[in-house]
Amino acid sequence: MSKRALLSVSDKTGIVELADQLVKLGYELLSTGGTAKILKENQIEVTPVSQITGFPEILEGRVKTLHPKIHGGILAKRTSEHLLELEAQKIAPVDLVVVNLYPFAATISKEGVTLEEAIENIDIGGPTMVRAAAKNHQYVTVVVNPARYGEVLAELRQKGEVSLELRQKLAVEAFRHTAQYDVLISQYLAATLTDASFPEVFLLQGEKVQDLRYGENPHQQAAFYRTNYEGLGALQQLQGKELSFNNLIDLNAAWSLVKEFAEPACTIIKHTNPCGVAVASNSREAYQKALSADPVSAFGGIVAFNQEVDKETAEDLADIFLEVIVAPSFAKEALAILAQKPKVRVLKISNMEEKNTLDLKMVSGGFLVQSKDEQDSEEWNWVTEKQGDAEMIADLRFAWKVVKHVKSNAIVCVKNGVTVGVGPGQTNRVGAAQIALAQAGEKAKGSILASDAFFPFRDTVDLAAKYGVRAIIQPGGSIKDEESIEACNQHGIAMVFTGVRHFKH
Repeated sequence: MSKRALLSVSDKTGIVELADQLVKLGYELLSTGGTAKILKENQIEVTPVSQITGFPEILEGRVKTLHPKIHGGILAKRTSEHLLELEAQKIAPVDLVVVNLYPFAATISKEGVTLEEAIENIDIGGPTMVRAAAKNHQYVTVVVNPARYGEVLAELRQKGEVSLELRQKLAVEAFRHTAQYDVLISQYLAATLTDASFPEVFLLQGEKVQDLRYGENPHQQAAFYRTNYEGLGALQQLQGKELSFNNLIDLNAAWSLVKEFAEPACTIIKHTNPCGVAVASNSREAYQKALSADPVSAFGGIVAFNQEVDKETAEDLADIFLEVIVAPSFAKEALAILAQKPKVRVLKISNMEEKNTLDLKMVSGGFLVQSKDEQDSEEWNWVTEKQGDAEMIADLRFAWKVVKHVKSNAIVCVKNGVTVGVGPGQTNRVGAAQIALAQAGEKAKGSILASDAFFPFRDTVDLAAKYGVRAIIQPGGSIKDEESIEACNQHGIAMVFTGVRHFKH
């Protein structure tokens, strides 16, 4: 009895070559719709599934392979009992199932896709065949990835069959394929048909982009998985060494901060906290200002831009040691200059917009899900006798965007669109202020101070006054707010309450 292979693929990559080789190896081919058509066009003999089932494809192709003569052939064990039952029902075994699914992910990523289009690209028969073949992998080979065709053919030529070891690997890959497919469908329909941001069961899928050399430390193993093609999921590495785990963590912090701004901006990140952030009239000026904020910490940093890196900016970037440079685009001349430092990782993320509105954090035994901190309301409340002018308000806006991206307790001092002092991740707020103000030094005079949460005491205001801070922006909400307001009035400092807290843990 000749072997039988069922071929039904949406991704036609390599299918003609595979089919041709299978025929040469003695396989009878079964196929459906578009796959059968392309094989016939290439003069490859194929039996339509409808000829096996005795039933035509119906309902606009929604029902093709859902039939006992197909699934019986796939699911039958090669035991005498099952083989006799197949013979009695006039069903022939299927030995190889090559199936990949309707392009649901590609469909929903298209601009203006309708719900009807999305639903018509939900595959039913394909996942059923894949799961059946994967379940019966002791006897049946299932292939969902065209990249595996060569490996399967090599074993068939060398051994006359696919080894159990490879069938097991392919079965795992197949179940992973259908699981990912169902997660995508579930996520899309939940977002489209319901308003449940936090469903009873939260499904998460990721596609491995690459193995990493190690994790945060050399003794930890790590890999990078993409959940979608936004943010870091869409990055393109243009040059440089392989990205590390820590590079990606810092890169995420840098990109999240720099895309806050519409005007040309640059941020320099070390250990997920900004050591320099600036806005300016162009990328080069923004970089120069960000670097001047803390040139010592910038050494070995991650630099992010929200606009193109031109030749002049690249010349400045080449002057110091940097781990990663990321931007929406790079001028051809800029890439030529950066190529002279081949170890520097140069990355492009062309899409500044992200649809994903959720933030996940792993904890022992589970994970937490929250909406992203995207509160940008400027319905501020001036609470002091002194209030701000247009120049001050511009710096207040800038400082408020930056402090959101600094680990709590966080204090940021800014002046003329540049950070002059950053106090991140302290166990008390006045301690964070001491770090930020000491770093700012003389530049603190006339600066703006931003705090990610309210002041529990007036001590931060009193400290800020000693350094000459002229305005403070903070959420407010402390039972001792009046003490802080009184302190500001005593020192001639303007203070605004935002009503919004920006903790970052």
